[in-house]
Amino acid sequence: MAHPAYVYLNDSVVPWDDGKVHVASVGFKFGTGVFEGLRAYWNAEKEQMFVLHLAEHMHRLEYSQKFMRFDDILPGPDVGQRILELLRANEFRENVHIMSTVFVQGLGPPSTTGPIGLSILAAPRRDIPWTETGCTAHISSWQRVPDTAMPMRVKCNANYQNGRLATLQAQADGYDTAILLNSRGKVAEGPGMCLFMVRDGKAVTPPVTSDILESITRQTVMKLCGEYLGMEVVERDIDRSEFAAADEAFFCGTAWEVTPLVSVDRLPVGDGEVGPTVRGLQDVFFDIATGARDDHAEWRTPVYG
Repeated sequence: MAHPAYVYLNDSVVPWDDGKVHVASVGFKFGTGVFEGLRAYWNAEKEQMFVLHLAEHMHRLEYSQKFMRFDDILPGPDVGQRILELLRANEFRENVHIMSTVFVQGLGPPSTTGPIGLSILAAPRRDIPWTETGCTAHISSWQRVPDTAMPMRVKCNANYQNGRLATLQAQADGYDTAILLNSRGKVAEGPGMCLFMVRDGKAVTPPVTSDILESITRQTVMKLCGEYLGMEVVERDIDRSEFAAADEAFFCGTAWEVTPLVSVDRLPVGDGEVGPTVRGLQDVFFDIATGARDDHAEWRTPVYG
């Protein structure tokens, strides 16, 4: 599989093969790192690439570092500039997924807090077919980790093992992905994405106190639903039984963008097809992300020029 020419490690853009972290580092041994996934979208007509919500992602990266008590906090704006530097070095002309990770590269026990390192990886991202066809999910037997154990609003690398187990179980059982419930038995989110359902003409999503990520894409979707689709957005607990009563449902996130959910536990959501609300939301989301619309230019950071 082809890979980009360059990655970013610590203080400079380096060739792909030089992007190495020592196996004795705490980041490698214990997953002591925090990250932000971002998307950059190529607009061929404008010969421009746009990073979506760069400032917001970098602000959350600072929060995650602070919560993990790292010795040093890399300023979000500085990391953002390094992301742009890496994108320009690779001369991308297609949609890209970016992973910026701040990790403990020091040696020692799990409580080690420094020194810290920075890695940034950017690589072309193909569209997932579920964006068009919709995906299937089941209610996982794995519970979403509660905030009293490992807070999901912190994008810590180790947190994502919870979702990994749920995904592997779902795939083994013949589903595309999973839905995790929280410790109260209410719907939390997918393994690495937030969730909405459309019921009685409203977009409904679990609140941020349901052990979910305080997702930037979720906030974007909430705004788009009201501003472009004229839909009221309700944040409340969701029971697993509601999916059979919903008209539509979808996941959202940096990697998942806006992905329809067409069945849960092999019961169709609505008529089991991708519905008009999700299609309309996808249209406006991608038009804004790619710069096909001029709306919300403050969400897009141009890479070139």
